[in-house]
Amino acid sequence: MTVTGADQDATGMTARRYWWWDRRRSVVLDVGLALVSALECALEGVGFAGDAGLPVPLGVVFGLVVGSALVLRRRWPIAVVLVSIAVTPAEMAFLMGIVSLYTLAASEVPRRITVVLAGMSFAGTLIVTFVRTHQDVANAADGDFRPGPWYVPLVSLFMSLGLTGPPVLYGLYIGARRRLMESLRERADSLERELSLLADRAEERAEWARTEERTRIAREMHDVVAHRVSLMVVHAAAIQAVALKDPAKAVKNAALVGDMGRQALTELREMLGVLRAGDAGNARERERQGSVASAVPLAAVGVAAAAAAAAEAEDGPCLADLEALVGQSRQAGMVVELSVEGDPVACGPLVEQTAYRVVQEALTNVHKHAAGAKTWVRLAHRGSEIAMQVENGPSDGGAADAGLPSGGNGLVGMRERVTALGGVFVSGPTDAGGFRVSAVLPARPRGVS
Repeated sequence: MTVTGADQDATGMTARRYWWWDRRRSVVLDVGLALVSALECALEGVGFAGDAGLPVPLGVVFGLVVGSALVLRRRWPIAVVLVSIAVTPAEMAFLMGIVSLYTLAASEVPRRITVVLAGMSFAGTLIVTFVRTHQDVANAADGDFRPGPWYVPLVSLFMSLGLTGPPVLYGLYIGARRRLMESLRERADSLERELSLLADRAEERAEWARTEERTRIAREMHDVVAHRVSLMVVHAAAIQAVALKDPAKAVKNAALVGDMGRQALTELREMLGVLRAGDAGNARERERQGSVASAVPLAAVGVAAAAAAAAEAEDGPCLADLEALVGQSRQAGMVVELSVEGDPVACGPLVEQTAYRVVQEALTNVHKHAAGAKTWVRLAHRGSEIAMQVENGPSDGGAADAGLPSGGNGLVGMRERVTALGGVFVSGPTDAGGFRVSAVLPARPRGVS
């Protein structure tokens, strides 16, 4: 026998089936009812054999066969009801008639069939009861009992309704209740599947938010560390070169190195402080909710909130700091020209920070790969856009190479920053042998205030 999903119980174990019965107690119940019905029909078959002029054993066997048909009530309820209707004139199978009508009404048989068969059973019972009661009244006419003309129809009606109505109504109630329970169970299963799907989606969003946060932290760490440390290495090399020849200049360069180191540490502390504050806020929110199920979506929201807070809420660099940024490169010996065009427009903090970081990383790349090259930094305000360009000429062959390592992530980070705000980023070598970095950012990107 092939085992399907319907043959498994709620625990996932394969449920044993007994022919058309799902459970053992159903087998016991139906077999017990069939035995009682067969015994009833066998006893009633004695009277039927006497009225029909048949041998008594034949009537008993007929009753046993008819009554045992009740064992098929779950498999073929219509057939069992038809058998009970067919033997109604023999005045037997009352138990089978009641149980079969209940089973038919509680089953998934179309309601019109149930109504037709219930009507046939009612009509058959009414006719047989009317005839038998009329005969009994006629036989008792010579006695003291003299009922009115209403007696026979009324008794026949009550008997028919009593044997047909209650089992049908109770079967309809049980069937409706069973269907309601199955509907509720299916709805609960559907809700469980939806909750599982939502949990999976929340986990995906949380993983996406964590990935975005890791990428953002990597960009911030790269921008802060790479630029400051690059300048510190350049100044350290200058100190080493002039320490004996010009002590005053060496002291000045050493002071610059200290200032840049403190600035780098300050920016790192600010970044880590925002992240710690975001983690603490997420933990408090999870404690307030007090639900394990809410931990996953809260994690997604919390990490995303931490990323947004770190990117926007912190007091990061802005366009007004470009002059100081260019000044630091000049102090390191780079020849840099800064030009600003157009009237400044109001920009979001994330836009200004991105523009600053693009210029910062471009200058860092000049320090790394084009020592001694002349550099031009251009910033243009164009109404709803901000354009920036950092271009350097060919490297000065006489300049000392600081030996700064390169991980190849600078241009990737700049492109990610710009495209995330809906901007355009272009970079590449120039015809003169230098390198150019250009970016255009919308002053008010969608979804960013």
